Amino acid sequence: MTAEADPPPFFRAHVFVCCNRRPEGHHRGSCAARGSERLRDYMKARAKELGLGGVRVNMAGCLDRCEFGPTLVIYPEGVWYSPQTTEDVDEILRAHLREGRRARRLMLTERDVALPKA
Repeated sequence: MTAEADPPPFFRAHVFVCCNRRPEGHHRGSCAARGSERLRDYMKARAKELGLGGVRVNMAGCLDRCEFGPTLVIYPEGVWYSPQTTEDVDEILRAHLREGRRARRLMLTERDVALPKA
């Protein structure tokens, strides 16, 4: 019996930007309340302007890293970032998606863990 290979990936990179909105005053906050929707829209348009083929920027629901928002994750690598400005988004697009390296200062790492759930 021969194993069939998986089909090739449809996208070379898939970016999920958390756009979850929690109620005002929620103890964990939310990415949308911190401007993630605006950053997602910018990232989507900018990726297209830069001609980053095979890259899909999507809105995501809660990615469960609310305390560090806005947050996004890029697959297939599973690298997490916390961009605060459009300049941060440009840095992620340039470093991670164009040059194949990491925007280290914007990464969420094993040091960044969520607060205990109440």
